[in-house]
Amino acid sequence: MSTILVASGVALLASILFTPYLIRVFTRQGFGQEIRQEGPQTHQSKRGTPTMGGVAILLATWSGYVVAHLTVTRHGTTASALLVLLLTTVLGVVGFLDDLIKIRRQRNLGLNKTAKLVGQLVAAVVFGILAMSFRDGAGISPGSIHLSFVRDVAVVSFGVAGFVLFSYLLVSAWSNAVNLADGLDGLAAGAAAMVLMTYVIVSFWQYTKDCTIEAVPGCYTVRDPLDVAVVAAAAVGACTGFLWWNAPPAKIFMGDTGSLAIGGLLAGLSVVTRTELLLVVIGGLFVVEALSVVIQVAVFRTTRRRPFRMAPFHHHFELGGWPETTVIIRFWLLAAMCCALGAGVFYSEWLTAAGG
Repeated sequence: MSTILVASGVALLASILFTPYLIRVFTRQGFGQEIRQEGPQTHQSKRGTPTMGGVAILLATWSGYVVAHLTVTRHGTTASALLVLLLTTVLGVVGFLDDLIKIRRQRNLGLNKTAKLVGQLVAAVVFGILAMSFRDGAGISPGSIHLSFVRDVAVVSFGVAGFVLFSYLLVSAWSNAVNLADGLDGLAAGAAAMVLMTYVIVSFWQYTKDCTIEAVPGCYTVRDPLDVAVVAAAAVGACTGFLWWNAPPAKIFMGDTGSLAIGGLLAGLSVVTRTELLLVVIGGLFVVEALSVVIQVAVFRTTRRRPFRMAPFHHHFELGGWPETTVIIRFWLLAAMCCALGAGVFYSEWLTAAGG
């Protein structure tokens, strides 16, 4: 538990203290956000706000994890944790390039769709292949060829090739979902912190009920659950510290650097904790945001009508007259309810499996 607290605390301090430095540097360099012309007109005043703040989230997460290992834990780093951090970092680099192109070309479009998909594909394929390697003494790898909800669903098996493909779909879906939700000050950072905190609880609970320690009813067959909790805790601290400066009115945006990285982090955590389908519940806010875009496009192409004033969903309420802070707080509440529901489902499944 002390390792988790140190990782979270160090990442929190690193993010709070380093983000103002980024704000000053990016402001001097003219790394300002471009705003969609077709978006809510109230957002035009945000044009020029420093972006690429996801750099602070990434560095703070790594700092929290590394410092916790150097100062507290007696165990070395683990394959599961490093793979999740690797996936997060690679997607952060893809997002950084996307943000940089937007800034250089002074438009709200960065990497084209093909380039972004290729970046996500490379990150996901490397992660998927490596996740099926690095088996521990009990023969458990970070990833599993079975689809999972709260634990593996034995009747649904992908095979190794199928798992790699599934990893790509998962990584692409979650990185894009978080990216779509990152449209209001602090919305994505606040919601992500809640989802990540839920994963601290999930992975630490798996550690206390680890089948390799004691094979009792309801135990979990996962690799490195404690170290995964340390990664999630470091990310909670990083997102919370960044939110200090990203809350409305935002002094800096996370940009695609942050949103793609966080999406990859969530996807990676769901794989190594065997909770891919449960993440749909825990991260319900991001699911709703992504679905609103899918519905908007599908309905418009078939009927030439738009079911929402604008997609993603948060803009629908803005254009309906809700103040931005009202939308943010209510969406945070929705995110919190999804996290509570997901944690409840996770715990109730354990009660059933343990015969409680």
